[in-house]
Amino acid sequence: MYEEITKQLAECLTYLKNAASLRSGAVVVMGCSTSEVAGGHIGHNSVPELGDALAKTMIDTCRALNLQPVFQCCEHLNRALVMEQSTLDQLRLTQVNVMPVPKAGGSVGAAAYKRFAQPAVAVAIQADAAIDVGDTLVGMHLRPVAVPLRMGEGETKVGSAHVVMAYSRLPYIGGARAQYPEK
Repeated sequence: MYEEITKQLAECLTYLKNAASLRSGAVVVMGCSTSEVAGGHIGHNSVPELGDALAKTMIDTCRALNLQPVFQCCEHLNRALVMEQSTLDQLRLTQVNVMPVPKAGGSVGAAAYKRFAQPAVAVAIQADAAIDVGDTLVGMHLRPVAVPLRMGEGETKVGSAHVVMAYSRLPYIGGARAQYPEK
C-alpha cells in the first residue's frame, strides 16, 4: 500500500549517505510527520500504519547502508529520540524513561520503538546527518556545522511531505594562515 512512499524514503537515505560521504556507523536522525506524508497538516490525522512502514524502511535502509537509525519524537515528548540501546550506550547519551505512542511521540517514533530489538529513548543527540520528512524541525539534533542537502533541482518529497536533509561537517578553525586537509 505504501510502496511508492517507502521507495521515496529509501532513495532519500541513499542519496544522503552518498552525497554527504557518511562513514560506516554514522548516526542519521529522522523526523517525520505521517500527517504531512499522507497529505494532511502536521500534528493532525496521524497514520500509525504509515508510521510503521516508514520506520521499517528507515531501519532496513540504514542497516543496508551501514548507518545507525534514530527517530525524533514529536513535541509532546520534547523531541526525544528513539534508538537501539546499543546506539545510546555507544554514544553515552542521557536515557529517559518513556514509551512513545502515536499521540505522544508520533506514529513513526512509536513504530520504531516497537521495531527495535532493544529500544531506548534519549533526551538529546548530536547526529552526523538528518532527514526531515514533513518539516518537523529535526535540525536541533545535528552536530555543528550543519550543511543543507537537496536532491536535484525540484522539491524533494516523500508522499505529500516536503523533505529537507542535512549532514554535519567539521568546523573550520584558524585564520588566514590555517591550512585544511583535502577530503
